[in-house]
Amino acid sequence: MPAALELRDVVLRHPDGSGLGPIDLRVEEGTTLVVLGPSGGGKTTLLRLLLGLLHPQQGVVLFRGEDLTKLDPLAVRRRIGYVVQGGGLFPHLTARGNVELLPRYLEWDREKLAARVQALRELVRLPPEALERFPRQLSGGQSQRVGLMRALALDPEVLLFDEPLGALDPITRGDLQHDLRRAFAELRKTVVLVTHDLAEAAHFADKVAVLRDGRLAQEGSFDELVRAPKDPFVARFVRASREAAP
Repeated sequence: MPAALELRDVVLRHPDGSGLGPIDLRVEEGTTLVVLGPSGGGKTTLLRLLLGLLHPQQGVVLFRGEDLTKLDPLAVRRRIGYVVQGGGLFPHLTARGNVELLPRYLEWDREKLAARVQALRELVRLPPEALERFPRQLSGGQSQRVGLMRALALDPEVLLFDEPLGALDPITRGDLQHDLRRAFAELRKTVVLVTHDLAEAAHFADKVAVLRDGRLAQEGSFDELVRAPKDPFVARFVRASREAAP
């Protein structure tokens, strides 16, 4: 059975030398991969490759066994949900308008759309009145919940998260971590989550991948990462992350 996502001998290097690769990585169906590493380690480049926004200079990125570069980009966007820090909401649309944007573009009927928005609102535990607010009127946690609703609107097979909780206060962050974990378990989606936060990796990960300078420094369970780091860099990263934790 093919993996949900796979990178085979992938290289993508920017003119300044940053980027990714060579790297091999599999994300199995229904699992959550947490990608850790310092700034500039290649984490966001990895997500953009998985979404098809960037193409590798070498190797192949596979989505359920198919070369991502040979698939219809618009069809791929509907099958992969993408959530960024702060939700990435359109400021001129209400929360409801953000969530309904793609379904309306695809001409969903009114009843189907209303039922979908209601189901997603309940899933992420967003107050009903927040749907009619504009992004500037939402709290950070509410914006992130709306961003998740928007990413889930078309019921994608895969969810990609780029530092989704990084800008939130500790209480809001803890609440949203709990709700996201519950949502992941309920939906049984394949998830790739990028973060700097070791505690976040412990909370979500079925598997952890640590990137350094665009290379895979270590891959495995969170317990393996903490108890048996494979080299001095990984050990130093784990130690520094623990020391920086509140």
